Amino acid sequence: MTTTTLTTGSTTATAPVPTPAPVTDVPAVVDETARLLTEHYVFPEAAEQLAVLLRRRLAEGAYDVESAEELGGLVTADLQSVNGDLHLRLKYHPEQVPQGQGEAAAAAMRRDFDASLGGVPRVELLEGGTALLELAPALFPLSWSAEPLAAALTLVARAEALILDLRGNGGGDPDTVAFVCSYLLDERTHLNTMYARVGDRYDQSWTLPHVPGARFGSTKPVYVLTGPHTFSAAEELAYDLQQLGRATVVGETTRGGAHPREGWTVHPNLEATIPVARSINPVSGTNWEGTGVLPDVPCPAPDALDRALALIRG
Repeated sequence: MTTTTLTTGSTTATAPVPTPAPVTDVPAVVDETARLLTEHYVFPEAAEQLAVLLRRRLAEGAYDVESAEELGGLVTADLQSVNGDLHLRLKYHPEQVPQGQGEAAAAAMRRDFDASLGGVPRVELLEGGTALLELAPALFPLSWSAEPLAAALTLVARAEALILDLRGNGGGDPDTVAFVCSYLLDERTHLNTMYARVGDRYDQSWTLPHVPGARFGSTKPVYVLTGPHTFSAAEELAYDLQQLGRATVVGETTRGGAHPREGWTVHPNLEATIPVARSINPVSGTNWEGTGVLPDVPCPAPDALDRALALIRG
């Protein structure tokens, strides 16, 4: 077991960090990942192709390693080699993660939630009555984040203009996307449709008819800041508002992941993350997979806030 030294004020504490478990049965990990692929991946033909690839690479000895981190990197590279789906991963977790569908991601997100004031690390009043609202590092599950988000969105409702900073947001819950959009639109609005392979069904996402607190509303200007780390549900938030003509996106093109995923623990430190659905925007008829969200006003991500303020000033 290794240790990490934490310094707070004048005191120093040493917190144990569990040593990652070695991979003692690589074939079992790879076979289970291949099985989950074929059962759940939203693109069945690609799933079959990838399962064949993983088993062939296993037979060739490409995965003859004991390190969970190294195995995760090797398998992820192969998983993404067919269609470049960035949600398709054998994800390494430094700390051991619980069993059960979705439990690995939930455990990691819980730590980030507690450390980021519920995903709202910054609310600030800037020049000219403009409010800056940073949502990071994720759009956490709505059952956790509704309270801090409602408080922050109500606080900025009186601003003359709003800047949403998503440059450090790596994704999260589509229901949370709809919750945030509900504060920025007055009428009930269709935001997105998810096609799910299991059940062959289409699920629509709409803004809420009522929200806790006050709405910013649909008439005042909104600017969304993006960068190369903006991903998944954060991309959906930017894309939905952009396609509706509700916001101006400023910054860099986002990473390009539009397929909602589920996760299964296949080793104490490894999670197979597999997209189970795909997004269909009601305006564009498509999504941002592979292309990312293209900014309306391109500029380097570090300069996006200053550029948005300049646009507001006119």
